[in-house]
Amino acid sequence: MLIKRIMRRIRRELAVAPEKIFPLRPALPVPPGVSEEELFDFVTSVRVADAPEQEMRAYGSHDFRRFIYTLGLVNGLEGKCLELGANPYFTTMLLERFTKLDLSLANYFGPLPAGLHTQEVAFDDSGVRKIRSFSYQHFNVENDLFPYAEGEFDVVIFAEIIEHLLNDPCKVLREIKRVLKPGGTLIVTTPNVARLENVTRLIAGENIYDPYSGYGPYGRHNREYNRHELVTLLQFEGFDVTNHFTADVHENRAAAYADLDYLKEKLEFRKNDLGQYLFLKAINTPRAAEKLPSWLYRSLSPEKLA
Repeated sequence: MLIKRIMRRIRRELAVAPEKIFPLRPALPVPPGVSEEELFDFVTSVRVADAPEQEMRAYGSHDFRRFIYTLGLVNGLEGKCLELGANPYFTTMLLERFTKLDLSLANYFGPLPAGLHTQEVAFDDSGVRKIRSFSYQHFNVENDLFPYAEGEFDVVIFAEIIEHLLNDPCKVLREIKRVLKPGGTLIVTTPNVARLENVTRLIAGENIYDPYSGYGPYGRHNREYNRHELVTLLQFEGFDVTNHFTADVHENRAAAYADLDYLKEKLEFRKNDLGQYLFLKAINTPRAAEKLPSWLYRSLSPEKLA
């Protein structure tokens, strides 16, 4: 095992960077009047009171590009916005600073009582340390009705949640559809199961599944999607997808597992599908699904499947 790790590291260091072969890193949609470096400093300054400082900084650094791609999808939108899974508030702070959205936040932490709670978030503002107090609703998106009125929101952000769901993503999407205004915007982000790293890991005989988590079943990825699946699912549930792309967010280690020059020709037909994460923007339409997509569900009676 140690020898394999050493060989992978050597191959990775000697290989051409994956983004020089495949289009994995779209330009970051940095807001006007701010540099990427300033954005990075702002994001990595965010701290939640009860989270270890080193862990928060590592998370902010590791996923910085994901937060900015998400912000880019929201650019220009206004009105009332529901951010599901707001903790640990990196995206929340970007939305508050760089958009005109009126934010409502939601989280789920297991045994915490349902209802309204508050969380203090610290951050740097022009070199001054500040604290912002956020209110959020606590509920389980899979098991509970969302505590919001029908058509209450202009925007819903559903980032890095769908891959954690255990039972019924369609039920969750239908609740999102219920609280989203007709013509409102849904933003979805999630890891891409068909990312280049997974392709090369499978070639090398490695496992791509998420390990078991000390945080329980919601702490792991229970079902990841590729771009076609996610677009198809949203369309099935009555959303028109207006923008979708994949992008790398952190270091790509695909070169440690396979020869990327060899794979370039083999993967040319889906070169735009290989990024680490999926990013989608969709509009809520009057269409509504009643059954469940047969490609995503099994062991159900035929009358429940479409």
